[in-house]
Amino acid sequence: MNISELSDHVAASDSKLTKAQAKAIVESVFGAIRDAAVKGDEVSIPGFGKFAVQSKPARTGRNPSTGAAIQIAASKALKFKPAKALKDALV
Repeated sequence: MNISELSDHVAASDSKLTKAQAKAIVESVFGAIRDAAVKGDEVSIPGFGKFAVQSKPARTGRNPSTGAAIQIAASKALKFKPAKALKDALV
């Protein structure tokens, strides 16, 4: 499902919303999650899950072709942890 399909689904579930309004709402929600992640905040949506930034320290790795040691820079990644209710719904 992409943003257009998600927006169409939101508009269909609420007869008062147009597709354009639903798309603006969906984009706003994802923008808020992105902004919180940039600040390092966790976003928790009860019954759905949590989005949190995970820091990965710098480390030494190996080039698989040559076997030479290389330095891998520190990085950050956005992780999603599903809520129990969502995990249970997938069974």
